Amino acid sequence: MEVNIALLQMKAEKTKKENLDKTISMIDEAVKNNAQIICTQELFLTPYFCQIENWDYFDLAEEINENNKTIKILSTIAKEKKVVIIASLFEKRAKGLYHNTAVILDADGSFLGIYRKMHIPDDPHFYEKFYFAPGDLGYKVFKTKYANIGTLICWDQWYPEAIRLTVLKGADIVFYPTAIGWLPSEKEEYGKSQYTAWETVQRGHAVANGCYVAVANRIGFEPSPDGNEGIEFWGQSFIANPYGEILKKASIDKEEVLVQPINLKLIEEFRKIWPFFRDRRIDSYGDITKRWID
Repeated sequence: MEVNIALLQMKAEKTKKENLDKTISMIDEAVKNNAQIICTQELFLTPYFCQIENWDYFDLAEEINENNKTIKILSTIAKEKKVVIIASLFEKRAKGLYHNTAVILDADGSFLGIYRKMHIPDDPHFYEKFYFAPGDLGYKVFKTKYANIGTLICWDQWYPEAIRLTVLKGADIVFYPTAIGWLPSEKEEYGKSQYTAWETVQRGHAVANGCYVAVANRIGFEPSPDGNEGIEFWGQSFIANPYGEILKKASIDKEEVLVQPINLKLIEEFRKIWPFFRDRRIDSYGDITKRWID
């Protein structure tokens, strides 16, 4: 069975309206190229506000439900265009409680559910722990019209446990809405190594789990609101097959709609040849739930 998946790679504009309008235009382009499952980049409605800690940015968050304005717009598009949409949003769950959340809409416009980012970083210029509580819904799989999909978010992509549990629940494709890039002061010395590590670990996830991996990253330089050095997002969104081969990859600095057909039959063929799930020694993995083994 062949499915066309699409990743939206774009530069963030200043306002939610500008970013939503641009995203809708890119969805239209994806549909014209026969996309059936479409994924936005992480927090697509805003610039990456986590560069600093500022209480005012909590006002950017939205309550996530079927009456949410953004979700209603995207749901209507999903129904009209018969596409699945994965949208990464800043969720206001309750007063003082916020999450980094992906919303999944099926091809009939129905609200299938949400995934809340589980791993929350706290690094210089990526101060996400200030804004987001860790997800508490576990790892999720959504049975859409076209495929069983899982959604993890950015920092989740470094953790093999996260994708393993997602695939064990039945995901054939794992999408990673992402916002990652270089700090200008580090790029010359560490930039190539950082990017190589990021791409390699995700291609490895595809191999180890016999699944497709699709990563939607943003592009462009975003200055820090406090006048610090800012972040140069490195784009290069990509789609990898179960062999870890990159089927399609976007540029470093251009807005792109990446559409790629994938063959879901390859998953079973791959797993017959390399039966990693058959040979897992689940009786020996108990210590994996420990923080460290002394």
